[in-house]
Amino acid sequence: MAGPKFGSFKAEKGDSAAAAGAAAQRRDPYEVLGVGRNATEQEIKSAFRRMALKYHPDKNSDDPVASEKFQEATFSYNILSDPDKRRQYDASGFEAIEADSQELELDLSSLNTVNTVFAALFSKLGVPIKTTVSATVLEEALNGSVEISQLQLGKSLCRKVEKQSAHFYSVDITDKEAKMGLVCRVHSTSKSKFKLLYFELEDNGGLSLALQEDSAKTGKVTSAGMFFLGFPVYRFEQNNSAAAAKDPDSAFFKRLDGFQPCEVNELKAGTHYFAVYGDNFFKSASYTIEIVCAEPFSDQKEKLRSVEAKIIAKRSELSKFESEYREVLAKFTEMTSRYAQEMQTIDELLKERNAIHASYTNNPTLQRSSSSSKGKSPSKGSKSEDDQTVKKEKKSKSQPMEGSKSDDEGPKNKKEKKPKHRIRRKKWFNIHLKVDKRRPC
Repeated sequence: MAGPKFGSFKAEKGDSAAAAGAAAQRRDPYEVLGVGRNATEQEIKSAFRRMALKYHPDKNSDDPVASEKFQEATFSYNILSDPDKRRQYDASGFEAIEADSQELELDLSSLNTVNTVFAALFSKLGVPIKTTVSATVLEEALNGSVEISQLQLGKSLCRKVEKQSAHFYSVDITDKEAKMGLVCRVHSTSKSKFKLLYFELEDNGGLSLALQEDSAKTGKVTSAGMFFLGFPVYRFEQNNSAAAAKDPDSAFFKRLDGFQPCEVNELKAGTHYFAVYGDNFFKSASYTIEIVCAEPFSDQKEKLRSVEAKIIAKRSELSKFESEYREVLAKFTEMTSRYAQEMQTIDELLKERNAIHASYTNNPTLQRSSSSSKGKSPSKGSKSEDDQTVKKEKKSKSQPMEGSKSDDEGPKNKKEKKPKHRIRRKKWFNIHLKVDKRRPC
């Protein structure tokens, strides 16, 4: 069986019987990764990386068993690395997990050019694509065949790392510096994507990956940091933006779920190893790395401890607030629906009342007009009555003007003048300009 490819973000679908059989044969994700049910996020991630390094398809191209174990480990990690899916699995097992929509962490170095282009395109469109450190880089580190540069405390270094490659650094700290705390921060003014890695020294002299921080946009730069201050410091993973767009309410209440404590709180005196991994799709990543002792930053340490405690308290409050919000929102939705129904009912009753009012007449024309315009408002009905009144006034004004003619004109002359009278009736507003020339001024 081939390893996971980028061509689809979803597992291939089989028939229902095959899917049911596969579900029955799935092993417990905790058992697959070799961790306990109370394992921390970092323990789960470290276990997965060890298995991915051992069974990666690039290293076992002719071994179908290794490929299957790699896929099984990837599937298990996708469940246990997501807090929501892990809770669902712990509560209801595989039935609560939608296996067809599991996201994979992609090793971009193993993709061909076409798949890398598609990955970059989806990332630009806002589709979150999780990437993992190249298996080649992890293997070289484990074998102790990587080049390591010495880094001095308090001094920053600007460099550029190629895509899917890593720069390794070592730093020596004393007992006092270890007690005061250590901070490693990396930022990129060009907004490059990178990963900040921390490695532990193995007995064979190689390095194994222990911590990883993905860069995140903070203002006009991308940055990542690791804080070893002697007390629990939290890391924050942003929620899925696509999911947030579909359900912004749920995204808000789950916003602090990604606020998790780092497993390593302090470092011992000696040599420690960090790396910066270029996570861009096509180009190199420019960055600045700096490792400092936390001794001069005592005020910042206390502020960080205080603000993170407030965030943890706020996360607990959100759970209670969500239930209250959902209850009020349901009530508001119900009231809004009732408001619309009441408005419609009132409009219909008023229309019916206006139609009844208009029916009180013996005039057949008004009766027909009222029956044909039941839906019209009272203002329109009163307007039609005013128009009829105006027409009657016009007719009454035109009659005295006709009578002012000389009496010696016969019926014949009156018939001949009739068209003119019609014209004058049409232009009654110009009558006052007509002057009888036979009468002296």
